[in-house]
Amino acid sequence: MASVCRDDNGLKRVQFSDLAGERRTIRLGKVRAKSAETFARRVEELLEDLRLGNPHAQDLTEWVSELDATYYDRLAAVGLVKPREHTRATTLGGLFEAFFGGVSVKPATLIRMRQAESALLEVFGKGREVATIGETDAEDWRTHLRERGYAQATISRTVLYARQIFRWAVRRKLAPSNPFADLKAGSQANPSRAMFIDRATIAKVIDAAPDAEWRLLIALSRFGGLRIPSEGLGLRWTDVDWENSRLTVRSPKTEHHEGHGERMIPLFPEVREHLQMVFEQAPDGAEFVISRYRTGCNLNPQLRRIIQRAGLTPWEKTWHNLRASRQTELAASYPLHTVCSWIGNTKAIAAGHYLQVTDADWKRATEASLGTPGGAKSGALVAQKAAQRVATSKLTEPRESLQSSADTTLASPDASWRGLAKQSEWALPDLNREHPHFQCGALPLS
Repeated sequence: MASVCRDDNGLKRVQFSDLAGERRTIRLGKVRAKSAETFARRVEELLEDLRLGNPHAQDLTEWVSELDATYYDRLAAVGLVKPREHTRATTLGGLFEAFFGGVSVKPATLIRMRQAESALLEVFGKGREVATIGETDAEDWRTHLRERGYAQATISRTVLYARQIFRWAVRRKLAPSNPFADLKAGSQANPSRAMFIDRATIAKVIDAAPDAEWRLLIALSRFGGLRIPSEGLGLRWTDVDWENSRLTVRSPKTEHHEGHGERMIPLFPEVREHLQMVFEQAPDGAEFVISRYRTGCNLNPQLRRIIQRAGLTPWEKTWHNLRASRQTELAASYPLHTVCSWIGNTKAIAAGHYLQVTDADWKRATEASLGTPGGAKSGALVAQKAAQRVATSKLTEPRESLQSSADTTLASPDASWRGLAKQSEWALPDLNREHPHFQCGALPLS
């Protein structure tokens, strides 16, 4: 069993007995107690796998691969891991080969990381030495992405992945520094692609769906707020609590965050209706709720075809806008922290990528401004007509009388700007005669 020891000067070390029974020590230096305990636990796992001849678990393999070279070499020195081949990746191509050879991420994340790789190689090339890429080069690279017509959200995401890859390289001493560390990524939100899908629209789409499972998938996204395909295809019949009208949703996207691997949502009536239909058609002993479209089916183009079949034009971010529409809808009736708990995101993410201002919001705001439905419209019309009547009555007075009044005023030896303004009310209908400038007999010059 590995144990953590602390020296008088605060330095820590891990001690254990190897397979031959010899006492071994790995010096950790000045680290937190929690970090030292984690290291000791990992040492025990490595020892057990060596003793039993078992392959390492994925999380243990990832932990070892991400270790700083100093600590990795100390594990190798006591026989717990094989020594690393210190072949320094000096080129960008070599860096990517090392990175993708050791990283373990979800398929969707891997696709986006590969897109960032392509964007970097397009500008710098595989043979570019990593050490020669500086902060100015990074800024020029981002400018290139903008000139190529990349959307701001795509540029932001690509910059963040470049920053992550180079941070990984610096930790393993494959790069001297991270030129993307201080490069501003910008917002990943793209409001131009956001669209609120109202109930009338989604009803047409559901009616055009080919079968009950497709209707349920659409309802799960639009009315349940589930991520499709990951959360929808992962739904099991054991996750359905019919009695309490609740649904347990497991999220591969957030499972790496402690305590966020699953959430519970209400079994909304709009979802329950279609879930009941699929349940009645499911074979005995079925495990997953969605069984027909689990593999070999790209749900996004399929949904776009269904939307076209409904006589509608497919919108951008096809599935995401359904989920965002549901969060916007729920946020109008429930506290945001409750809605975020059901949807499975944070308030910051909801504000930046999900919540939208709908036509109903505008209508409700304008109707409430005068306290009665339609009050703003009728009030504006009344004010406009009253203003028109005043202006018309003033402008239609006989020109002779107006000219006469002006001539009389100007001919008087005591004439003043105050008298002119009084006789020419048609030209200054809104001046307040109680204004101090009237009292002193002078008009303001501006």
